[in-house]
Parts: sequence; C-alpha cells; structure tokens
Amino acid sequence: MAASTDLDLAFSADPDLADPDLEVAPLLSDADYWQTRLSAWLNQLAPELPAALQAPAYSLGLSLVADAEIAELNADWREKEGPTDVLAFAAQDEATDGAPPMPASGEAEPLELGDIVISVETAARQAPEHGHDLEQELLFLASHGLLHLLGWDHPDEASLAAMLARQKELVKVPAEP
Repeated sequence: MAASTDLDLAFSADPDLADPDLEVAPLLSDADYWQTRLSAWLNQLAPELPAALQAPAYSLGLSLVADAEIAELNADWREKEGPTDVLAFAAQDEATDGAPPMPASGEAEPLELGDIVISVETAARQAPEHGHDLEQELLFLASHGLLHLLGWDHPDEASLAAMLARQKELVKVPAEP
C-alpha cells in the first residue's frame, strides 16, 4: 500500500447545525472523521494528479455551513442567488494550467489546495433525491469539492459524468485511521 498522504485540514462547522434531528450531529463536529476521509481520497488520487499538484503534504479547508452563509458566498463569488450544495475555492488553479506551484521552502510545506464549503441544510434536502442518507450526501459533496480543488471541472455532460463516476469511487473507499 502507498504511503499515507499528510493533510493539514482546517475544519469548521456552524454550531447551529448540530441539531440531533439531522442524525449526523457527531459528523458535523468531528474533524478527525473528515481528516481521515480527505487524506484517504488524496492518497487514492495521488497517482492521477498532474506534476504541479504532486506533493507529500496538502492543506485545505472544509466548512460545513447553513444555507444563509453559502447563499452569501454564492452571490459574492458566482453571482447566483440562493443557496447551493457545495462551493470549492481552488488555490492551485494556475498550477493545473501548467504553471509551477508556489516555491517550496527548505522544509516541505503542505501544498495549499483551497477551501470546500458545504451547506448541510441543502445537503439534507437533496439527499433523498439522490438516494443518499445525509452522511453519504455530505461525503459525495466533499469529494466533489476536493476534485474541483484538484482541477476537475464539468463544463459539459461528458465531463460531469466522468467526475460523478470518480466521486462514486472515492466515496466507496473505506477511510483508514
């Protein structure tokens, strides 16, 4: 098995989302759960990444928010009204276009990938439409955001289908502690 990918995860969750009715309250505050999942996915994706995104360690942010916060971000960054399920703010867009990544110092600094923001409320509403429980939907959205941070996009139906298929593979990967 390949070496594990180091991940410096900045995790935050809106404390108002820790509603016991959501059935995944522990998931909404468990940074270790997300650390393990995202690290496993990065480890699996490593062989597929372009040279500019190959790194022994990564850094990214994951925020679980309410509809109001993601709607504000959606309006500010995409000029679209209302909440959306997931937003990804890639720090390495230029790296995936062939430009070299930020220069490394003497010590290996984690490669900053960017931030993923997920609306838990939107995820809860759309999970039944996708045949998921809320945990599966959050994992699916987190994997979607991660792929965007790594340069994946879906400007047409074929690329969307490829991205969705890759997400399904990632979500199936068991998280190793």
